[in-house]
Amino acid sequence: MTTSDTVVPEPSPEQAALFARVRRMMLIAGLTTALAICAVLIAVGYRLFKSEGRAPEPAGDVTATLPKGAKTVSSGVAGDRLVITLDIGGVTEIRTFDAHTLKPAGKLKFANEP
Repeated sequence: MTTSDTVVPEPSPEQAALFARVRRMMLIAGLTTALAICAVLIAVGYRLFKSEGRAPEPAGDVTATLPKGAKTVSSGVAGDRLVITLDIGGVTEIRTFDAHTLKPAGKLKFANEP
Protein backbone atom coordinates (compact mmCIF):
# COMPACT_ATOMS: atom_id res chain seq x y z
CA MET A 1 0.00 0.00 0.00
CA THR A 2 1.16 3.53 -0.77
CA THR A 3 0.66 6.64 1.31
CA SER A 4 -1.84 8.10 -1.19
CA ASP A 5 -4.27 5.20 -0.74
CA THR A 6 -6.83 5.79 1.94
CA VAL A 7 -8.58 2.98 3.62
CA VAL A 8 -12.31 3.46 4.05
CA PRO A 9 -13.83 0.90 6.31
CA GLU A 10 -17.05 -0.74 5.24
CA PRO A 11 -20.03 0.86 6.97
CA SER A 12 -21.87 -1.13 9.55
CA PRO A 13 -25.43 -2.26 8.72
CA GLU A 14 -26.85 0.59 10.85
CA GLN A 15 -24.70 3.13 9.02
CA ALA A 16 -25.66 1.69 5.63
CA ALA A 17 -29.36 1.95 6.56
CA LEU A 18 -28.83 5.56 7.69
CA PHE A 19 -27.03 6.44 4.42
CA ALA A 20 -29.87 4.89 2.40
CA ARG A 21 -32.44 6.84 4.41
CA VAL A 22 -30.54 10.12 3.93
CA ARG A 23 -30.26 9.49 0.16
CA ARG A 24 -33.99 8.76 -0.05
CA MET A 25 -34.83 11.95 1.87
CA MET A 26 -32.51 14.01 -0.38
CA LEU A 27 -34.17 12.53 -3.47
CA ILE A 28 -37.62 13.41 -2.15
CA ALA A 29 -36.51 16.97 -1.29
CA GLY A 30 -34.90 17.43 -4.71
CA LEU A 31 -37.96 16.17 -6.58
CA THR A 32 -40.26 18.39 -4.50
CA THR A 33 -38.09 21.42 -5.23
CA ALA A 34 -37.99 20.65 -8.95
CA LEU A 35 -41.77 20.24 -9.01
CA ALA A 36 -42.28 23.58 -7.23
CA ILE A 37 -39.95 25.40 -9.63
CA CYS A 38 -41.77 23.87 -12.62
CA ALA A 39 -45.13 24.96 -11.19
CA VAL A 40 -43.92 28.55 -10.74
CA LEU A 41 -42.46 28.69 -14.26
CA ILE A 42 -45.66 27.29 -15.76
CA ALA A 43 -47.79 29.83 -13.87
CA VAL A 44 -45.59 32.76 -14.93
CA GLY A 45 -45.50 31.58 -18.55
CA TYR A 46 -49.27 31.12 -18.60
CA ARG A 47 -49.86 34.64 -17.29
CA LEU A 48 -47.37 36.14 -19.75
CA PHE A 49 -48.71 34.42 -22.85
CA LYS A 50 -52.37 34.73 -21.85
CA SER A 51 -52.26 38.52 -21.52
CA GLU A 52 -49.92 39.03 -24.49
CA GLY A 53 -52.11 37.47 -27.18
CA ARG A 54 -55.31 39.35 -26.37
CA ALA A 55 -55.97 42.80 -27.74
CA PRO A 56 -58.16 45.11 -25.69
CA GLU A 57 -61.77 45.36 -26.78
CA PRO A 58 -62.62 48.54 -28.66
CA ALA A 59 -64.61 50.96 -26.54
CA GLY A 60 -67.30 51.92 -29.06
CA ASP A 61 -69.94 54.38 -27.85
CA VAL A 62 -70.14 54.69 -24.08
CA THR A 63 -72.47 56.93 -22.07
CA ALA A 64 -71.68 57.65 -18.44
CA THR A 65 -74.68 58.83 -16.42
CA LEU A 66 -74.00 61.54 -13.87
CA PRO A 67 -76.29 62.65 -11.05
CA LYS A 68 -78.39 65.81 -11.65
CA GLY A 69 -76.46 68.98 -10.94
CA ALA A 70 -73.07 67.32 -11.31
CA LYS A 71 -70.35 69.48 -12.83
CA THR A 72 -67.11 68.22 -14.29
CA VAL A 73 -64.25 69.97 -12.49
CA SER A 74 -61.35 68.32 -14.33
CA SER A 75 -60.34 65.32 -16.38
CA GLY A 76 -57.02 63.67 -17.02
CA VAL A 77 -55.18 60.49 -17.84
CA ALA A 78 -53.11 58.60 -15.29
CA GLY A 79 -51.40 55.56 -16.81
CA ASP A 80 -54.13 53.36 -18.27
CA ARG A 81 -56.90 55.20 -16.42
CA LEU A 82 -59.15 58.11 -17.36
CA VAL A 83 -59.76 60.26 -14.27
CA ILE A 84 -62.80 62.55 -14.00
CA THR A 85 -63.27 64.90 -11.04
CA LEU A 86 -66.88 65.89 -10.39
CA ASP A 87 -68.59 68.42 -8.11
CA ILE A 88 -71.94 66.99 -7.03
CA GLY A 89 -73.82 69.46 -4.83
CA GLY A 90 -70.66 70.63 -3.06
CA VAL A 91 -69.23 67.11 -2.65
CA THR A 92 -66.13 66.26 -4.66
CA GLU A 93 -66.07 62.85 -6.34
CA ILE A 94 -63.37 61.24 -8.48
CA ARG A 95 -64.39 58.56 -10.97
CA THR A 96 -61.86 56.45 -12.85
CA PHE A 97 -62.34 54.48 -16.05
CA ASP A 98 -60.14 52.02 -17.94
CA ALA A 99 -58.70 54.00 -20.87
CA HIS A 100 -58.91 51.06 -23.29
CA THR A 101 -62.42 49.78 -22.60
CA LEU A 102 -63.93 52.83 -20.83
CA LYS A 103 -65.40 50.54 -18.18
CA PRO A 104 -65.67 52.08 -14.67
CA ALA A 105 -62.63 51.24 -12.56
CA GLY A 106 -63.47 53.01 -9.32
CA LYS A 107 -65.16 55.85 -7.47
CA LEU A 108 -63.86 58.01 -4.63
CA LYS A 109 -66.06 60.45 -2.69
CA PHE A 110 -64.79 63.24 -0.48
CA ALA A 111 -67.21 64.33 2.26
CA ASN A 112 -66.83 66.77 5.13
CA GLU A 113 -66.99 65.44 8.66
CA PRO A 114 -70.16 66.44 10.51
